Amino acid sequence: MTANDISLLISRVALGNREAFTDLYSATSSKLFAVCLRILNNRAEAEDALQEIYVKIWRDASKYAPSDFSPMSWLIAIARNHSIDKIRASKPAAVDIDEMTDLSDEAADPEKEAIASSDRRGIDRCLNELPDTRAAAIRGAYLEGYSYQELAEQQNIPLNTIRTWLRRGLLKLKECLER
Repeated sequence: MTANDISLLISRVALGNREAFTDLYSATSSKLFAVCLRILNNRAEAEDALQEIYVKIWRDASKYAPSDFSPMSWLIAIARNHSIDKIRASKPAAVDIDEMTDLSDEAADPEKEAIASSDRRGIDRCLNELPDTRAAAIRGAYLEGYSYQELAEQQNIPLNTIRTWLRRGLLKLKECLER
């Protein structure tokens, strides 16, 4: 079908001619569907968009003014613009910055990092003042997550002895750290 034929069909559609509309659809729908599919990247959405586009063409055919440009350019522009509008409509609306939740950084700031580093050095210093077996029991229980039973089995000592070591070791750590 030539450009003049399509232009004539659009003019007849503007007059409400349903047969011309059917012929126009048959001649141009595959090209307009390809435009929709390329932009929307979803076959179902492209099919829906194509139906809506032909409703617009039916309604706006009287706005078509023959020119030096191909009538397909006018039809493609309608399809392209409608497809882009569908994409824009599907995007979530922008949220006001005042309504956003707190996005603060959860990482410790330099001051807190320095304090934590100093605390770690103090704990390490105080753990080194304890007998090795007691320090190992405290590290195992509170830094590595071993249960009292697991520590007792590792050290090959009774469970109550581990509990005593941990209680006394923590008291010694507290004294050391308060100095």
